[in-house]
Amino acid sequence: MAKRKLARFAEMETFDHVIQASFDEVFKTDYKLKGKWNKDFFKNDNPIVLELGCGKGEYTVGLAKQNPNINYIGIDIKGARIWRGAKTVQEENLKNVGFIRTRIGLINSFFSENEISEVWVTFPDPQPKKYYKRLTSTRFLGYYQQFMKQNGIVNLKTDSAELHEYTKKLVELNKLEKIICTNNLYNSDIVDDILSIKTFYEQQFLSQGKPITYIRFKLDNTLQLEEPEEE
Repeated sequence: MAKRKLARFAEMETFDHVIQASFDEVFKTDYKLKGKWNKDFFKNDNPIVLELGCGKGEYTVGLAKQNPNINYIGIDIKGARIWRGAKTVQEENLKNVGFIRTRIGLINSFFSENEISEVWVTFPDPQPKKYYKRLTSTRFLGYYQQFMKQNGIVNLKTDSAELHEYTKKLVELNKLEKIICTNNLYNSDIVDDILSIKTFYEQQFLSQGKPITYIRFKLDNTLQLEEPEEE
């Protein structure tokens, strides 16, 4: 197992579509591609969409296949997970996909104002005891406000009813525009080709009989967001 991991890490170093920035390149400083992803990385003017905590990249790759005129970037700290999606991108010669290996907390070092159109958060750690670590908390939404276009779209797909309800309360408290909200996605009439993409973890949750929740909303960059009260 250790040898295979090392081999995958070595292979990742050869992938042009994978960014593995050193800590010194991003801590309290801007990464060299910040504000230049369209021009220098994708070499087109198409919208850019992020998947945060992308794991093996199933959503990043699946979205990219369905939408060749949109650019996608998957972000995760686990290189062994990213390898799978990155390998698929190489094998299938997908030109509208990139991956970044980094902590989500450093995300503002990578992207500039108005650079990102949409964010997907797929099956993150729900952080039941530490709300400020949730990827839909005011802390992280505040990060996204700094690089997303005005009224950019945020998607949360999760098996955690608690995280879903928390996010729903935050959206309602701050009067953000809620586009879609369901506490049982596959028992609704909104499932389409995009929402039916299943990650490795989602397949596990479904096999356990857990309902999958989904919320899609617009992020107003002009607001100072308020945190909902914890129950």
